[in-house]
Order: sequence, then C-alpha cells, then structure tokens
Amino acid sequence: MPLTSKQRAELRAEAHHLSPLVHVGHHGANDALLQSLDDVLRTHELVKLAFTKGADEKPKAIIADIAAKVNAEVVQVIGRTATLYRWNPDLKRKKDDPPPWRG
Repeated sequence: MPLTSKQRAELRAEAHHLSPLVHVGHHGANDALLQSLDDVLRTHELVKLAFTKGADEKPKAIIADIAAKVNAEVVQVIGRTATLYRWNPDLKRKKDDPPPWRG
C-alpha cells in the first residue's frame, strides 16, 4: 500500500536525523548492494542511502528502480541522498518502543 502524504512527511522528519547506512558507488545497484539494502531495510525499516560522486547515474534516475527491486517506498530524494521505507511486520514491537530506525 502506498504511503500517504502525511505518512511520507512524518518519515521525512524522522529521516532528517539519520545517517546513511547504505552507500551507492560507481557500480550502482548491483546484487551486493541490493542484498545489503534488503538486510538493512529488514532491521531498520527507514534507511538513508548516499550516492557517491563517482556514481554512474543521478540518484533520482535510479532510486525508483532500486526501491522496486527491494520492495520499498521512496520517501524522498535530496541531492545525492535518498530515503527508503519498507514496513517489516515480523519485527517484534512493544507499545512504547521507539521505531526500529531510532534503535
């Protein structure tokens, strides 16, 4: 189910304080990068990606493709940084726990 504009705005606010956990280099969206991103999304749900200056393509041109391959939603793309979100229903949550990306 696609994110609503309100959900996307809330996730953008949450992502502001995050550091990039995945770095996209000149090899682009290769299998190793996609596996790494999938692992991070599974445990954190909200993930920032940083594109290096040596990346072959512009972030806006390839982020939709990357998101589709890992079944995630694009929250935002600013410059060489993109934020993706994917809900993980298997994560154990308690009522007052912070979201997994804050842990």
